[in-house]
Amino acid sequence: MLTVLAIDTQTAKGPVSSVDAKPQPTLLTADAAVEAAAAGVLGTGEYKAGVNETLLIHAPAGLAAKRLLIVGLGKLAKVTVHGVREAAGTAVRFAKPRGIRELVIVPPENSSEGLPHAVVARAVAEGALVGDFDADTYRSDRKDQSIQSLTIAAAGAAAADADRAATEAAVQEGVIVGESQNFARSLVNEPGNKLTPTILGQRAAAMAQEVGLGWDVYSTEMLHELKMGAFWSVSQGSAEPPALIVLRYEPEGVSDGPVLGLVGKGITFDTGGISIKPADNMEKMKYDMAGGAAMLGAMRAIALLKPRVRVIAIVCAAENMPSGTAQKPGDVQTAMPLASDKPGKTIEIINTDAEGRLVLADGLTYARKLGATHLIDAATLTGAISVALGKTTAGVFSNDDATYAKFEAALGVSGEKFWRLPLGEEYAELIKSDIGDIKNTGGRYGGASIAAEFLHTFAEDVPWIHLDIAGVAWVDDSRPHIAKGPSGIAVRSILEWVRSY
Repeated sequence: MLTVLAIDTQTAKGPVSSVDAKPQPTLLTADAAVEAAAAGVLGTGEYKAGVNETLLIHAPAGLAAKRLLIVGLGKLAKVTVHGVREAAGTAVRFAKPRGIRELVIVPPENSSEGLPHAVVARAVAEGALVGDFDADTYRSDRKDQSIQSLTIAAAGAAAADADRAATEAAVQEGVIVGESQNFARSLVNEPGNKLTPTILGQRAAAMAQEVGLGWDVYSTEMLHELKMGAFWSVSQGSAEPPALIVLRYEPEGVSDGPVLGLVGKGITFDTGGISIKPADNMEKMKYDMAGGAAMLGAMRAIALLKPRVRVIAIVCAAENMPSGTAQKPGDVQTAMPLASDKPGKTIEIINTDAEGRLVLADGLTYARKLGATHLIDAATLTGAISVALGKTTAGVFSNDDATYAKFEAALGVSGEKFWRLPLGEEYAELIKSDIGDIKNTGGRYGGASIAAEFLHTFAEDVPWIHLDIAGVAWVDDSRPHIAKGPSGIAVRSILEWVRSY
């Protein structure tokens, strides 16, 4: 067994001037046995308790555990529930390669935020599950290093009967959210030959059946029937047929109010098409369906947590391949019309590698046609978002401040990092076409905002949020709390945004 404890660094108390004050580790627990077991090591000053810094104590005196792992949370004034989530993931990832299969996690019992026990317990469950995921699925000599038993210890007030039920419910909620994020990660991790659009549809249907969602999966014939010319144009160069995945969550007794439309880009492999990508790192383009995976993961959590709001999810899945049947730069495609008596918007194809916005255009329109009153989409849409925000923060765009405010509040629960970027007529001007209504790229500069403005053309005045997750959907190097590979970004934030309604 391994006992895991959060620790923090704070300035030494007492009549000491700020010049002479030295940071010292402070245990965020009232457990006297743990304090006694750690006192000798902490008193040396070798351990600084930095964020996710670990300290392992073997055979801790007075404890039943064989080892005591201490995980740092950084400065006391900056401790947050998100830091606790990462610390739990760090503990799990520390344990896995050492053959430790049973853990007891003692969450911090006090912090600068005064976080409720239930909130902390949920964060621990989420972080531990996310930390337990590894991407080496297809290794022939793969050894299962997953944690077999995880106990979250409650001490003091957290163990009181009044708090126990709420804490246990929060832990179960954390398990659902963590497993749903990992479900999305498992999809993103699959190679293009193992997860074609058809197979993605099958995986989505199986999940929907398991958790009680309504579902339909369509293909080529339906795209033609719905006149989804933008979506079809991306898939026409591939031998693999497209999949239009539709999931429905309809809580019992809810027949009015908003209908939330979740739309995800599901490009199971992206070569760039005729505007082919460079060979370097193209293997990573299996992750180009991370937006669609995020929507599927969010729908799994929604089905199990049962918020009182109707939700529709649409994932537009296709391969973007070069061939004799692929669309070409200069082609003009006609997007799905919103009404049968109106023509669809025409799109001049400038770059076939700007394909995600094409499938999302028809996905957004279809969500509106199915009755969505509010929209949110997610996509690994542009390299420009990584140039703007790096590999730590995703981009968010919105045409409605009230809708965005709900998403911003959701980030306070999810702990995910998004930054709002601008839309505007200046960007819309850049995608006006000489031959059709719009074109699918608008030049080198402001690429993320230009792509978002393209989608705005199809959301129109419906309250809408666009998440560009291209820079953060894949973790390039392992971190203390999460493995290298798919991150599962946006599942938690989309879920909390839905629950806000």
